[in-house]
Amino acid sequence: MTANHKIATLAGGCFWCLEAVFEQIDGVESVVSGYCGGHVDHPDYAAVCTGRTGHAEAVQLTFDPARCSYRTLLEVFFAIHDPTTRDRQGNDVGSQYRSAIFYHTDEQRQIAKALVVEFENLGLWRGPIVTELLPAPRFFAAEAYHQQYFRRNSEQGYCQVVVSPKLAKLRKRFTSLIKANQ
Repeated sequence: MTANHKIATLAGGCFWCLEAVFEQIDGVESVVSGYCGGHVDHPDYAAVCTGRTGHAEAVQLTFDPARCSYRTLLEVFFAIHDPTTRDRQGNDVGSQYRSAIFYHTDEQRQIAKALVVEFENLGLWRGPIVTELLPAPRFFAAEAYHQQYFRRNSEQGYCQVVVSPKLAKLRKRFTSLIKANQ
């Protein structure tokens, strides 16, 4: 990380959804889909899908905090997934689909913790937020066919039914954050 580039690592269900959303945000320089938070070195998709590696499907973002703050990224994160369901997002069930914020600095931890408290106090969801807040462990990039998945497979059924609505929500609620060329 440099002053102009920071890293954020987030898990909120399928990484295809998170990647498609965050690559639209002005200030996000790159998005890599991968695996985080498990106990197996160099996991692959098949192993993670068993739920036995302990990894969550996650994205690692490189972003420019002068153009998009960490708090703003977290606001988008909370808006596009359900932070109240443990080990599940929609029909995707298992610990690999859990909601987690893997912080890289104490400042990120403080921002995330304060935002969770703020959202809990506002009562935005019916249940309590169960998003894990953990120090960022090693991140493993997913296989190449998972990268830019929505861009390459937008007509695929899962993308139409699950990813597209999240992008629509992003465009409606966070219009000012979208990159000019999107």
